[in-house]
Amino acid sequence: MFFFKFLAHEDEYKWCDYIFQNNVKKQKELEKNIDPGNPNYQFLLMIREYQSQIDYRPLKMSDQVVDNRISVCVRKRPLNKKEISRKEIEVITIPNRDHLIVHQPQVKVDLTKYLDNQKFRFDYTFDENTSNEMVYKFTAQPLVKTIFEQGFATCFAYGQTGSGKTHTMGGDFTGRNQNCASGIYALTASDVFKMQHSQQYRKLNLSVSCSFFEIYGGKVFDLLKHKALLRVLEDGKKEVQVVGLQELPVSSESDVLELIRQGTDMRTAGATSANSNSSRSHAVFQIVLRKDKKLWGKFSLIDLAGNERGQDTGNSDRQTRHEGAEINKSLLALKECIRAMAKNSQHVPFRTSKLTLVLRDSFIGEKARTCMIAMISPGMSSCEHTINTLRYADRVKELGADEGGSSPPMGDDELMLRTDGTGDDGDNEDADLSLVCSRNVSKFNVVLHLWNKKFCNLRGPIKIHST
Repeated sequence: MFFFKFLAHEDEYKWCDYIFQNNVKKQKELEKNIDPGNPNYQFLLMIREYQSQIDYRPLKMSDQVVDNRISVCVRKRPLNKKEISRKEIEVITIPNRDHLIVHQPQVKVDLTKYLDNQKFRFDYTFDENTSNEMVYKFTAQPLVKTIFEQGFATCFAYGQTGSGKTHTMGGDFTGRNQNCASGIYALTASDVFKMQHSQQYRKLNLSVSCSFFEIYGGKVFDLLKHKALLRVLEDGKKEVQVVGLQELPVSSESDVLELIRQGTDMRTAGATSANSNSSRSHAVFQIVLRKDKKLWGKFSLIDLAGNERGQDTGNSDRQTRHEGAEINKSLLALKECIRAMAKNSQHVPFRTSKLTLVLRDSFIGEKARTCMIAMISPGMSSCEHTINTLRYADRVKELGADEGGSSPPMGDDELMLRTDGTGDDGDNEDADLSLVCSRNVSKFNVVLHLWNKKFCNLRGPIKIHST
């Protein structure tokens, strides 16, 4: 048992002790919920042990937003009710603002269990506690200015079905009810209106309009026009036109919310093993700026169909196989177009799929900017899907990297807590002690070391005695 004896400053001690005891209590409650009878119990203990050594420095709302032409981010959702009832274990750890670790359970020939801790690095990583507003700040919001400067912006959510794409783009769900005001569609529109009326852009007299369509089975349907079938053609100027697409003028957030609700209700859905109401189409919500009826800028916000394989749809009929083939074809085409965009290539293969054809403007020109949000599920049963999603995202990140290349992930020695008294000072030392404590109940010496260092820097030394 540990006893603390401060030379002074009892108030600091009481507050520090309160934080520590509170987190110990929470951790004990969590441990009670761990069932030793769970077949994955050993893996869970190994993951907890690994996590207990990590120096957590999560992304904060106050962190600076980096301006990239192609940005790739990852968002982890929390375990859902179905996963909790199955006593799923989480295999995803997000240690800081740009790293992610997948603890992939493995078994050797002699049946010894071990973890393959695969590390990935992206522009931003969002954990399960991150709000839609925070995700928006680091993804779509920096792109809003692009369309006011006669550019084309694209933000798309990618991942397996049930990973949270529609939640992120369309808004939070409460049961079957969706709060569209909290999604990236609506948050983007809100900032567009603010910028439209700002002193800098007011004099341009730009009008705002919206369209909402889906791409299903290689065909395009207008979600604001009773799913009318649309034709996609190239005109004599080599410009792509979606013939018959309804583009409705909007002047307020309430106008946009009504269109989002109307379009979302019309989307094509189907059952998969992961989601009984899975979106089987790519939904494209576009915010268009015009000046004297001529196109000025366009923001395409896309909720992609789930990237699961055919066997995961739970049905092997012809229609389901065709759905999966079209989805995979369009996702591959999207990656190839981003590759061409990153290289400023003269040839962009946008004709490969309907998705990339209607997004042609988003891949051509120096004023085109793209953000990808890779959505992942945290459970062990989704581990293979999660790794596939992350590899796709990692490939997109490499394509969009500067000539110097993308930064590789940190090693364990850089991600773990330092116990030798060395390390960065300043802002880095302001890591959330409460979070660190909750992850390190078994590492009392490390926690005490951090507290001692913290208080020494503030006012004076703390003497630690143990018996």
